[in-house]
Amino acid sequence: MLKKLNFVLLALVVSLAALAQPTWEVGNTTLTEYDLVTGVQIPWEILWGPDGHLWMTSRKGEVLRIDPASGNYTVVLEKTVMNGGNGEPGMLGMAMHPDWDNTPLVYIVYCTGNGGNGIEHLSSFEWNGSELVNEEAILTIQAGGIHNGSRLLVLPDNTLLMTTGDVGSSSNSQNMNSLQGKTLRLNLDGSVPDDNPFPNSLVYTFGNRNSQGLALGENSVIYSSEHGQNSNDEFNIVTAGGNYGWPNVEGFCNTSAEQTFCAENDVVEPLDAWSPCIAVNGIEFYNHEAIPEWQNSVLMSVLGGLGGQYERLSVLHLSEDGLSVTSEDQYFSSFNQRVRDVAVNPNTGSVYVALNGTSYPGSGPNIIKEFRNEAFGTGVAGPAASEFELGLFPNPTSAYFNLLFPENTEGSYQVFSYNGQLMTEGNVLKKELRVDVSNWSGGSYFVLVQHQGGTITRTFQVQH
Repeated sequence: MLKKLNFVLLALVVSLAALAQPTWEVGNTTLTEYDLVTGVQIPWEILWGPDGHLWMTSRKGEVLRIDPASGNYTVVLEKTVMNGGNGEPGMLGMAMHPDWDNTPLVYIVYCTGNGGNGIEHLSSFEWNGSELVNEEAILTIQAGGIHNGSRLLVLPDNTLLMTTGDVGSSSNSQNMNSLQGKTLRLNLDGSVPDDNPFPNSLVYTFGNRNSQGLALGENSVIYSSEHGQNSNDEFNIVTAGGNYGWPNVEGFCNTSAEQTFCAENDVVEPLDAWSPCIAVNGIEFYNHEAIPEWQNSVLMSVLGGLGGQYERLSVLHLSEDGLSVTSEDQYFSSFNQRVRDVAVNPNTGSVYVALNGTSYPGSGPNIIKEFRNEAFGTGVAGPAASEFELGLFPNPTSAYFNLLFPENTEGSYQVFSYNGQLMTEGNVLKKELRVDVSNWSGGSYFVLVQHQGGTITRTFQVQH
């Protein structure tokens, strides 16, 4: 009975905490904001997995598997990556095998090496229920200090798209003997599909600079987002065999030289373009009824450019046929955080965004946020409730906060400021402990608890 009472108390604490969460109005829909995970280091890909969990790659070389009910996560893969993940290269895109129950493979792109030269790897890993094992190399190409792509997308025909950057050498993009500056299409074993547009070649599109977003929309329309140089970030439809113009064309064919090149090379123009560059990134097609105002749109992460003034999540509303952008809405710019990627929970319609700090090329600690329509009833059984919940109260606080753990928790805790400064730490020796914050400066902090079932974080505010 006592154990049941403790569980009820913990659930009550978590429920009361939810009442104080910030909200956002999207037309007639109210989205509640949650910090799902705090303290991760430069999340690059976030992806809803077929196992009902959110998966994340870190540019620093980790793969995390996150419980969407609590934010509790485990590190399921660690790789040594190029330059330690400092700069643009590191661990990048990720995708899952479409027949997960029978073939639980995860496809991951990561870069190794030092300085400005390295190797970009596309590999598959087997999920054994607790970690990713048995790496099999599928493709290796040159990696550079900049412009390595790379998003992955599994198509309905069980082929895999992979974007590659020009690694800082723009001539690669029009060179059909180079795999840089392209969109590649592979069979899941790495072989060349028989119906690729160029015989015996993995090249699916060319003339790309550095595409870092891929999404599949209605009627099998494939969208991509692509970084421009100083102007003309692009939002494109991926067309088999298409030439996207770089470096001869940036954005639309609207100068005399570009118009000549476009006519001679049948260049595919973007659906939309932004100047100066806003640094477009991960994209996701949204058509869930939980947020009707966002249906038939592409959610686009925006890093904000080198100057860091355009950070946001853009909602690109599409025409009925999905072949044009009718309007753009912008959200979450007040965070002043680079938005790296976006994912959607197919059960609840919740939207997750991965933040990357305030300036290029990104710095931690970082947050993955969830935006949820609490009024939406799914009618679909989601993942089981979390077996580990961490209570933190009061929040905000001026003098102290309490941490409430499940019974028999073994582990340790650390408390950090948002700039990564360690404030205090200790071992979890009982189910409740109190932390004095009366001498701490006002601001945002987070607790990180490592326990026998993974890692869980909670954010809180100190106000005086």
